[in-house]
Amino acid sequence: MEKLYTIRLDDIYVRAFHGCSDLEQQVGNRFRVDIVIRTPLGELPQTDDVTQAVNYLTVFEIVERTMQRTQRTIEAAAANIIEAIRCRGGVHRSEDSTTAWR
Repeated sequence: MEKLYTIRLDDIYVRAFHGCSDLEQQVGNRFRVDIVIRTPLGELPQTDDVTQAVNYLTVFEIVERTMQRTQRTIEAAAANIIEAIRCRGGVHRSEDSTTAWR
């Protein structure tokens, strides 16, 4: 079994317009997003090749961009983030992604 490593990006604050009511979607809220990504370690410790590592800036940008798509529920917004991270080159190796909201 291949060894996994964990990347945590906590306290990503984004202003977005999610909510069940039309008013929530008009006024918007400040959301805090925490991301946990587990991905295979592979040869990274031996090669020290940054192109094989998870790019934190890319993950942050994915969160920011994805949160701009208005959803009625934060569960839908979280699912969008997870799917975008899994599909994005450079972070597609993710075995499991978790999005936490506060």
